[in-house]
Amino acid sequence: MLKKGIAAVVLIALLTIAIVQAIDKKAATPSVTKDTAQSQGLNIGVKAPDFVLKTLTGSTVKLSDFKGKRVMLNFWATWCPPCKAEMPDMEKFYKKGQKDLIILAVNIDPQLDVKGFAKANGLTFPILLDEKDEVNTKYHILSIPTTYFIDSKGIIKDKFTGAMPLDAMQQYTDDLK
Repeated sequence: MLKKGIAAVVLIALLTIAIVQAIDKKAATPSVTKDTAQSQGLNIGVKAPDFVLKTLTGSTVKLSDFKGKRVMLNFWATWCPPCKAEMPDMEKFYKKGQKDLIILAVNIDPQLDVKGFAKANGLTFPILLDEKDEVNTKYHILSIPTTYFIDSKGIIKDKFTGAMPLDAMQQYTDDLK
């Protein structure tokens, strides 16, 4: 009887410790709040986080250099079927050559043959290589493709997740000022 009583007390003590530790761990885990998200540039209406990335040709591109222009900022990967599906429409849209509109496609798998992919698919719009996964992290990209629409003042005006058809690209960029 005494053994059962001691075992019960020990079991209750262990359960209590486990519950307290779980609660403490949950409280200590940082979460993305609205303020954190805004400082990271995740929400519509906030300034787009600046970055510097290399292109396929080795030149560097800095987002803030395009202040005064509208920017369509797309995140994609060579292995992603929806990304592959939207690439022909992005190329058509790019070839329209719209005034004051910049298209930047940030590739998140630069260790693969991105240059070969671009050549095989006839892509001529600027492709940027996120080699250190910094921009992808800054923008908290959770699924690809994801496209941000940034106005001429550098403010995120809209976000589209998934393969975007040509008419949507036109509509979202027409809404930018």
